[in-house]
Amino acid sequence: MKSEEDVLRIIQYMNDPQVLEDLRYVRELKLPQGCIAAGYVRNRVWDKLHGYTTATPLNDIDVIYFDPKNTLEERDGFLEQSLNRKQAGRNWSVKNQARMHIRNGEAPYSSIEDAMSRWPETATAVAIRLNAKDQMEVICPYGLEDLLDMRVRQSPLFRHTTAFRQRVFEKQWLDNWPLLIVEN
Repeated sequence: MKSEEDVLRIIQYMNDPQVLEDLRYVRELKLPQGCIAAGYVRNRVWDKLHGYTTATPLNDIDVIYFDPKNTLEERDGFLEQSLNRKQAGRNWSVKNQARMHIRNGEAPYSSIEDAMSRWPETATAVAIRLNAKDQMEVICPYGLEDLLDMRVRQSPLFRHTTAFRQRVFEKQWLDNWPLLIVEN
């Protein structure tokens, strides 16, 4: 079990109609390379692999896209407001990954995959989107092996080991998913 189909099967297995609705909302925004990422996908996969029948509550819904032609932070806020109006009570977080290199003190990123490859953990660097045929697609610059093996490992391009360790501690993932393997 190490493929894109495995991840999609897991997400569909959770039988949550909200996932399809969320993906449609994001698609309606017509964002370049727009998708839902990080904990939204990762947590559902870990929930299924732990045998949970309901999804662990999310802190937020991470929407990412890549638009180097419009990197204004205000645009992300406008998009968040738009999504929050459609679904009151949900915490949408929208980030143009074409701007994130500035925060990270790196050279500009070239794509959504390039930006995701700089995220702290390989298992978090995963996203899904809905194509025009209502089929889910997976974006995963490091593949899916760590996610499906429940391995929490620092991404090779994430340079801040102390921040990685602090994040793992603060997220309390081992409390929610005790079968995880954390590599330092």
